[in-house]
Amino acid sequence: MSLTLSEAQAISVRVREHAAELGARVTVAIVDGGGHLQVLDRMDGAPPLSARIAPAKASSVALFHRDGGELIRMQQAWPSLFAQLDEVAGTPIVAGAGSRLIRRGDAVVGAIAVSGGMPEQDDECADAGIALVGAVGVS
Repeated sequence: MSLTLSEAQAISVRVREHAAELGARVTVAIVDGGGHLQVLDRMDGAPPLSARIAPAKASSVALFHRDGGELIRMQQAWPSLFAQLDEVAGTPIVAGAGSRLIRRGDAVVGAIAVSGGMPEQDDECADAGIALVGAVGVS
C-alpha cells in the first residue's frame, strides 16, 4: 500500500510544529516510493532555496532506498559517480541532512526531506515526522 496524501500531510504538519518548537523555518517535502512529490510545505520565512532542495533530497532518498546520511557517505566515497547521477536519473540527486525513508513493513512507501534549518535541525524535524508515521498508519 502506498503512502496516502492524508498521511503525507499529517507528517508535514508534525514537522512544521516541531520546527516551530526549535525556532527553525523549514521546507518539508514528502514523496511517494517512486520519488514523486506528494507534499511541499514551505514555512513562512524559510529560505527560498529550501523549496528546491527539500524535494530533491526526498526524491534522491526514495530512488536510492537509502537515508540521507548513507547517501552523503556514498557521495564522499564516489564523488565522480555522484557528479554524473543527475544526468542518468533525469532529476537532481542531492545527498543531505534531514532526509529519511518512509517504510511500511519492509517496503519503502516514500521519503521525507527537510531543508532550511541547520543540518541537525533538519535531521530532528525529519525524525519528528517519521515518529508520527506509526500514528498515521504507516510503519
